[in-house]
Amino acid sequence: MGIRKMLLASAVAACVAMPVSAFADTSGKKIALSNNYAGNSWRQAMLTSWDKVTGEAVKAGAVAAADPFTTAENQATEQAAQIQNMILQGYDAIVVNAASPTALNGAVKEACDAGITVVSFDGIVTEPCAWRIAVDFKEMGRSQVEYLSKKLPEGGNLLEIRGLAGVFVDDEISAGIHEGVKQFPQFKVVGSVHGDWAQDVAQKAVAGILPSLPEIVGVVTQGGDGYGAAQAIAAAKRPMPVIVMGNREDELKWWKEQKDAGGYETMSVSIAPGVSTLAFWVAQQILDGKEVKKDLVVPFLRIDQDNLEANLATTQAGGVANVEYSQADAIKVIEAAK
Repeated sequence: MGIRKMLLASAVAACVAMPVSAFADTSGKKIALSNNYAGNSWRQAMLTSWDKVTGEAVKAGAVAAADPFTTAENQATEQAAQIQNMILQGYDAIVVNAASPTALNGAVKEACDAGITVVSFDGIVTEPCAWRIAVDFKEMGRSQVEYLSKKLPEGGNLLEIRGLAGVFVDDEISAGIHEGVKQFPQFKVVGSVHGDWAQDVAQKAVAGILPSLPEIVGVVTQGGDGYGAAQAIAAAKRPMPVIVMGNREDELKWWKEQKDAGGYETMSVSIAPGVSTLAFWVAQQILDGKEVKKDLVVPFLRIDQDNLEANLATTQAGGVANVEYSQADAIKVIEAAK
C-alpha cells in the first residue's frame, strides 16, 4: 500500500467519500500562508507541496490566490507583524505554521476579529478562534521509546535531539519521549541537544556533546537530524546506536546502506510535509461555509524495516517522504472528525 493510501486509510476509516464541492463559492477568495522557518528539507518540501497544490487550485478557480510568506529564522515577533500585514492586505484566510503556540495569539485574534479564517498546522496556535491540524506529536515521541524497548529490551542510555526551541512540535515530541522513558524505565536520557530539524545543525550539536556522554544505545529524534547524528557518531569512532530517523531522503539512504552492509535496523517517523496542502483545503472548505471541527488530527508517517526500500524509491533526492492532499482528501478528513 502506498504512503498516500496508508495515511488516508487511517485518517478516514469507514468514511464514505464525499462529493467534491463546487469551486464557485470561493473563487474570489484569497488565502495566505504564514510560515515561520524554511531552513531545513522538511520545510522546503512543505513549501514545494504548497506551491504545487495551491498553484493548481488557483488555475482551476478554487481560489483567487494562495500566496506563501516566510519569516526569517523562527522569530515570533516578526511573524506576528507578518500576520497583521496580511490582515491589512485583505486576505480571507491565513494558514499558519507558527513560531510559538502562544506568542502569535494576539495577531491571530486580530485576524479572527477582522473576519479572517485562521488555520494553523504543524506548529499550531492555542488561540480558540483558530483551527488546528496536527499529528499526535506526543505519541510520535513515545512510540520511538516503545520501539527501542522491543529492539533493546535491556535498555540503556539515550541521546535526545530536539527541534526548534519554543515551537509546539518540539515541546510535544520531547514530552512524548520523556513519557516513553517513564513507561520504559530501563532507558535513561543522558544528553539533549537542539538540532533544529536540520542535518548540519544536528551534526555539530551531537559532535559537541558526545565527548561528555557515556555509551549510548539509542538516539531519539524529531526529524532531519538522524543522518547528522550518524555522521558525528561515526567521526567520533563510537559504536553506532539505534538512531530513529525522520523520513528525510539522506536518512533513508544512509539507513539502507547500513542495512545492506550489516543488517542495521531502525524505524523512521515524521509528519508528512504535504500537511500544508491539507491546511489549505481545510481553509477553503471553511470559506465555502462547511462546518469543520476546530482540532483535526492526521496520522504521522512511519517507515519500518520492511518498507524502507519502497519509501526510499518514491522520495525525491534531498527531500522527505511525503503525501499531498486534494480537496476530496480534505473533505474526507473533515467528515471523519465529526
